[in-house]
Amino acid sequence: MEESHPISEAMRYITNAKQLLSEKAGKDGNYYTDKKYIKMAGHTAWCGVLVALEAVLNINENMKKVQRPDIKDYQEAIAQVDRKMPRILMNCYDTCHKVLGYDGNLNYKVVQGALDEAQNVIAWANKYCKN
Repeated sequence: MEESHPISEAMRYITNAKQLLSEKAGKDGNYYTDKKYIKMAGHTAWCGVLVALEAVLNINENMKKVQRPDIKDYQEAIAQVDRKMPRILMNCYDTCHKVLGYDGNLNYKVVQGALDEAQNVIAWANKYCKN
């Protein structure tokens, strides 16, 4: 099987997160109805962000074997490329990983904002991706 481009793979995660929301999370007015799928979608979107960042920031398998990269590792690496991005990355981390992935926030606007932020980080990574 041929390996796909990391940015295409990252966007596939976002597509999967959106599909989870539309097919499984249920929506009633301005709120989703099932936290389980909000959490899954948040985790999926965050994984897509990590796939994109790892392609740009040279976070390779050797580093992962020594210790799992921490959000601070990503912040430091991203700051070396673009000084404005650590703040955007932290917002994405907070919304996708924590607010959706852990808390399962059901607010439609919060969920959509988190997915938009994930797409922004992936688009940024696409500008710097050398693969």
